[in-house]
Amino acid sequence: MAARNALGRHGEQLAVDYLTSEGMTIIERNWRCSHGEIDIIAEDGPALVVVEVKTRSGRSHGTALESVRPAKLARLRLLAARWLAGQPRTFPVVRVDVVALERFAGDYSLRHVRGAF
Repeated sequence: MAARNALGRHGEQLAVDYLTSEGMTIIERNWRCSHGEIDIIAEDGPALVVVEVKTRSGRSHGTALESVRPAKLARLRLLAARWLAGQPRTFPVVRVDVVALERFAGDYSLRHVRGAF
């Protein structure tokens, strides 16, 4: 369990590094409420971006991207609305992205899906 948590934390940091290199501003990490957690909340120009990060060390249970199912995306949209309800500012666009990382032989591959559905 500790190794899996460490893998997930490392994957989230790689995702943050990637997103900032792409020009996004990280607003918050690991935001939680009674309905769940958002891994990363970021700004991409005028858009608020809610980011789900999935990190896998193999494909025995499918790819990292395949593990983000429609129910999870629906929950992320609900969580985005909850987060926005507590904010003083508004965003004209709200988007849900997925950053999927897979580790093979110590190296990571990263796939960023903007506006995942």
